[in-house]
Amino acid sequence: MTTRRRGLLIILSSPSGAGKSTLARRLRAWDPSIAFSISATTRAPRPGEVPGRDYDFRSEEEFVRMVEAGEMLEHAVVFGRRYGSPAAPVALALSEGRDVLFDIDWQGGQQVRNSALAKDVVSIFVLPPSIRELERRLTGRGQDAPEVIARRMARSRDEISHWAEYDYVLMNDDLDRCAAEIEAIVTAERLRRDRQIALAEVVRDLNAEFEEMTA
Repeated sequence: MTTRRRGLLIILSSPSGAGKSTLARRLRAWDPSIAFSISATTRAPRPGEVPGRDYDFRSEEEFVRMVEAGEMLEHAVVFGRRYGSPAAPVALALSEGRDVLFDIDWQGGQQVRNSALAKDVVSIFVLPPSIRELERRLTGRGQDAPEVIARRMARSRDEISHWAEYDYVLMNDDLDRCAAEIEAIVTAERLRRDRQIALAEVVRDLNAEFEEMTA
């Protein structure tokens, strides 16, 4: 049975280096119909990042204007730079019946869960297998200076302290298994009774068939 359903707002969070960006890419490869909420940020692009694909790079002035105009679904300051999710692309995807994936931190996740869209949120927090492994991954990326890595490690403790605010908590000690678990969560959440818009209509049609058969 296939019925129309409301879209999901899938929040994927983790401390930096725990693998949420890789898992987000794996989820969209599994189902390309999932829209990705491209975060706006005031930080400069990193090597290899493409504007409009990885991030929506904005000036400080433009970002503040968007916040004041109510154009951000959520926003936060991280390491002195602003990050946020523009609301318009999310609204468009939902109007088309598509799921939307957010690769955001706990602050952003909290704001989305407290928004008018809360009923459609599915939140997933990804833990690293160990703190030593988390540091190894951050160092191995070769993108940040030692002092930046130190700040990210310090922030990780605060990030992990918010694990209990999420619907699901997974450990990324095996990338393939963790990706499969996220796919299973999304599949199950899509099938929830309260997300099936036309389910009552389907049941009415089935009952009508009973009436016809017994008439």
